[in-house]
Amino acid sequence: MTPIHQLVDRYINYLVVEKGLARSTIESYSGDLDKFLKFLTLNKIGSIADADSAVLLKYLLYLRDKKIGARSRARHLVTIRGFYKFLVHEKVLKKDPARMIDLPKSGLKLPDVLSVDEINSIMNAPDITTSKGLRDAAMLELLYAAGLRVSELIHVKLLDLNLEVGFVRTLGKGSKERIVPIGAHARRKISDYLAASRPFLLKNHVSHYLFVAHAGKPMTRQAFWKLLKKYSVIAGIEKEITPHSFRHSFASHLLEGGADLRSVQLMLGHVDISTTQIYTHVARDHLRKLHEKYHPRG
Repeated sequence: MTPIHQLVDRYINYLVVEKGLARSTIESYSGDLDKFLKFLTLNKIGSIADADSAVLLKYLLYLRDKKIGARSRARHLVTIRGFYKFLVHEKVLKKDPARMIDLPKSGLKLPDVLSVDEINSIMNAPDITTSKGLRDAAMLELLYAAGLRVSELIHVKLLDLNLEVGFVRTLGKGSKERIVPIGAHARRKISDYLAASRPFLLKNHVSHYLFVAHAGKPMTRQAFWKLLKKYSVIAGIEKEITPHSFRHSFASHLLEGGADLRSVQLMLGHVDISTTQIYTHVARDHLRKLHEKYHPRG
């Protein structure tokens, strides 16, 4: 019996002796934890300390891929939360990684994500022989490469971009600044747009914004939504796609590829980052390499 199996046995015994739960409830908890243990074994995770938040998120994605329904996934999460809370109480773990994991209350569904093939199809939809097509291709690449919100994408300025190093700076909710790596595909498309498209679209106007529309003005949210819908149709994708679908896909593809949750949180801006001063050159290099390694279009 592995150490993790022993911990599960201790927890089940605690539920029986201390909590006095009904037999049916115990069997349900045992079945959920047995599936979780098999997942850990499948992923060669032998220590409960290594089964962190990123692993738990992967497990929920794994259950979804196995066609486990939303309510059943929610029940699995409740079971795992109880197990981890017990481990912290017993001082087996110092922190509870399950506390960071939550399912949206609306229907208890995980966000819908696009497959890598679907992302690639949309990326290939714009006609890059035209100025607007080059711009649209660059916008789509940056949206996915950096996991941006649509409001962040349309407000990126020229000074926010560093193509040589491969980073974009953006202001998220609450005016919190973050710096996100961008991969080779996005850098190439943006370079092409800057060289061959943006000057033509600007004509005689001046703009500080990276992506411009009529008379040098930044593109609106509504205009970009229409473009995304248009390219989804061209790509032959029937499911409903929004700019946020790209953000969810960005996060899910990184996590499924092996990226750690903390780094993904940093890139999404889900943690308090008020200035870029916390980013040392080492941290920036780490995020860039992680992005290149795990992002499908890095």
